[in-house]
Amino acid sequence: MKAIVIENYGEPAELVERDLPVPRPAADEVLVQIKATSVNPIDWKVRRGFMKSQASWKFPVVLGWDLAGVITKVGKNVHDFQVGDEVFARPDGPDLNGDGTRGTYAEYAVVKANQLLLKPAQLSYAQAAAIPLAGLTAWQVLVDRLHVKAGDKVLVQAGAGGVGMFAIQIAKHLGAYVATTASPENTEMLRKLGADEVIDYHQQEITAVLHDYDAVFDTIDQIPAGLAILKPTGRLVTIAGQPTEAQQVAHPSASHWWLQANGTQLKQLAALVEAGELQVVIDSSFPLTAAGLQAAHKLSENGHVHGKIVITTDQ
Repeated sequence: MKAIVIENYGEPAELVERDLPVPRPAADEVLVQIKATSVNPIDWKVRRGFMKSQASWKFPVVLGWDLAGVITKVGKNVHDFQVGDEVFARPDGPDLNGDGTRGTYAEYAVVKANQLLLKPAQLSYAQAAAIPLAGLTAWQVLVDRLHVKAGDKVLVQAGAGGVGMFAIQIAKHLGAYVATTASPENTEMLRKLGADEVIDYHQQEITAVLHDYDAVFDTIDQIPAGLAILKPTGRLVTIAGQPTEAQQVAHPSASHWWLQANGTQLKQLAALVEAGELQVVIDSSFPLTAAGLQAAHKLSENGHVHGKIVITTDQ
């Protein structure tokens, strides 16, 4: 099968095309022919070697942690899915300390059955592939870690990013008042998604305009500013940095979160999409080629993405 891999850490040019064996599903897995995947910041952070201290990658590494496609084989213990089902998932991806070829920048990938969900008929493969990692990250931070409830004041840092857009909408679904930071050109779009207040970070510091917030979702490693606007009982969760020991002493609720694959929660997200309460915003689409992935990584890395970057196999 065709796969886009890295064989060394470095620049986007390290993304190259290789022919790899089609993976074989274990008893509790299915094999999915991938129709679309997506690019997330974790992808280029791994490519650059930022995760070396947390993983012993064995090259070649196939990056990618999202997929949408069609099941072509099922393991012997899988009974809820069958060949031909259109599905989407946030699979485990490349093994942090083992097989690095289980990512989704490829024509096929294996997925545990408990991570799968049938694709809603009204969603394209590209839309479905844009949901899992970013949507689950937003859900788990807001619901499981920040415990956002109706009436809370919530700040979502960098609302125009893939995680940010889902976070704004999920927070509004939970009944919160939502502030976010963004460039002026994104203000109208983010207000349509539910943001009550959009702060132009080029012109204003959040500490000058926000006070006594119940929760801060930090996606850009701006922990000090986030902590400064919290009320004494407020909570902060970051997916981009790590609170220092001093910060955690002053704010015991400040923490870092790493996404956990969860098919049940993905089903809850899909229900919101089907009900029209959650929109999937796609910034751009690239083909599953070395050039396509290189361009997608460059776009993601420049930090000015408006929604999700998707990769499709049919371009």
